[in-house]
Amino acid sequence: MTTTTPARTTTRMAALVSEIRTVVERGLAPDLTAYLVGERLAPHLGAPDLLTPTQQEGDPERYRQHILHAESDGSFSVVALVWLPGQETCIHDHVSWCVAGVHQGEESERRFRLAPGVGPAQLVATEDVINAQGEVCGFAPPGDIHKVRNSCSTKAISVHVYGADVSRLGTSIRRVYKLPVG
Repeated sequence: MTTTTPARTTTRMAALVSEIRTVVERGLAPDLTAYLVGERLAPHLGAPDLLTPTQQEGDPERYRQHILHAESDGSFSVVALVWLPGQETCIHDHVSWCVAGVHQGEESERRFRLAPGVGPAQLVATEDVINAQGEVCGFAPPGDIHKVRNSCSTKAISVHVYGADVSRLGTSIRRVYKLPVG
């Protein structure tokens, strides 16, 4: 993943950040916060004035993260992930609650659970999901192990909101899983 630092914010993005702030300031449980943030994000997805042209640029080597906003108190961040065809993440989980909404294109997601056994633990695929433009999903640890991929033939862009300061951490990924998949 390549990362860019925060750039100019559009008027629509500023309004979205304000809506997210109102939810986060309520101090609700992480899963409820993710759900409510997802409700605020969905109406903005696909709007041509949400992202600047620079915030929609990909990287031919790997998916690209554009940090759009990091709240000064570290309570949340908004990023755009730009995926060229075939680009994907590793299998991972997150440091905090997360909401992802597809702004353009579609993304494939494979979800996993950790299955302890007699021998070493392994991952078990639990669900395959195709997220199309306008769709939102949210989750909170634990139970947020997944892998995301742009499986379409065009660029895909998703907007993610994390309950952490990604500008300081550099990523929302807590752990990368290299366990066998059963």
